[in-house]
Amino acid sequence: MADIQIARPGPLAARRPFAGTSTGAWIVATAGMIAAMLAPAIWNGFPIIFPDTGGYFTAPMVQHMANGRSALYGLFLILGIPLAFWPPVIAQAALMAWLVVMTLRVNGLGDRPYLALGLVALLCIGTSLPWFAGQLMPDIFFPAAALSLYLLAYADAAVARWERWLLGAVIAFAMASHMAAAGMAVAVVAAMALTHIRRLALPRARLALAAASIAAGIVLGPVSNALLTGSFAFTPGGSSFLFGRLVEDGIITRYLNENCPDPTIKLCDYKDEIQEDADSWLWWGGSPLYKMGGWQAYEPEANRIIRDTLREYPAMHIKTATEAAVAQFFSIQTEVGIDDNGPTRWAFEEFLPRLYPILLAARQQAEPFDVEPLNWLHVPVGYVSIALMVLAMIFRRRLGLSERTYALCLTLLAALAANAVICGVFSHPVDRYQSRLVLLAPFVVAIIAARRFIHSPQPG
Repeated sequence: MADIQIARPGPLAARRPFAGTSTGAWIVATAGMIAAMLAPAIWNGFPIIFPDTGGYFTAPMVQHMANGRSALYGLFLILGIPLAFWPPVIAQAALMAWLVVMTLRVNGLGDRPYLALGLVALLCIGTSLPWFAGQLMPDIFFPAAALSLYLLAYADAAVARWERWLLGAVIAFAMASHMAAAGMAVAVVAAMALTHIRRLALPRARLALAAASIAAGIVLGPVSNALLTGSFAFTPGGSSFLFGRLVEDGIITRYLNENCPDPTIKLCDYKDEIQEDADSWLWWGGSPLYKMGGWQAYEPEANRIIRDTLREYPAMHIKTATEAAVAQFFSIQTEVGIDDNGPTRWAFEEFLPRLYPILLAARQQAEPFDVEPLNWLHVPVGYVSIALMVLAMIFRRRLGLSERTYALCLTLLAALAANAVICGVFSHPVDRYQSRLVLLAPFVVAIIAARRFIHSPQPG
């Protein structure tokens, strides 16, 4: 039997996802995608929380910027309080469903609602997607920003004007919601610009809209903080996170051993109490950090020590930073906060007493569960998908990989690498940081497989 070739859609058809398919089918598929992404939260009886969740929604309430907690994302959460925080997670799931459909469309797989539903269902089984979509945290905006940058840069001809505006808004909001997302977005666009120099046979990236969105995100961060907290500044805490990584890597211990006693270094008085663990340094109440006044009070000395160690131990900095970035790239386990949600529980009890009993009744608090068994599937799926993406890029001509699909692979790899460097070096390796992005790798592989299976033409 001869292969059946599907005709290439014209520019107008490419912008009409419902063309040729009943609206009812799209309604069913969209509802199914959102429900699948919210399945863990629905089963839990409440949106998934994290130790940091309370810090986000209380920041606008107390008009004070918390370390690493965006006031803008906090406002986003606050809007959902009347309905027990369900609107934010529904919006997050709907956003990811829309981006999945958009990405399929520009890769020649549009007008297939049940393909989109099937792929999302598989992602909800094989990746951390539903645990981030249904969580009251900005992590889901990392994959959302990566896909939005890809669509603006490599597929704007197949994207309607209103869709471009919305994609730009997603990027700006993601950047203002988390400083690591801001760094990732800048690095990805820089990588896109370099592809012009390296001549990687990619479609020419149209970076004007992507760059404008990034500029908007950079402005939106301090402006939103000023409007919500009165402080025109980026979300604080960056140097404290870096200092925590230097503690964990032994750089601070070496510095103290070589420079103490020194009356100008307060930390010398506590050098024997330091545990070489970033989380203990940053979050344990008995840490020397809190004995010296906490994050903000200790920041001047922390910055001084960071500068001194960079000057005195450059080789050690390079070595440990490289190791941290590599470790972060391969740290992809799905994680859910179960035993350490005390800060968020306190925030509910103090600021939202009406919702506190509902929070406590949720499985996450009442019947603690363990997501570790999921990693028997999630981790190998992530590793295999990254490997298959790389192989597909190497054998792109033999596979007939389209320019847009090739660009999608490169965009995701750039995002994964940038995220690993930013989070691993400027914080410390944590599985959650990388698992929120690696969930896109099986999606990209599925697009490559689906295009091969249905003999779709090469768009673009």
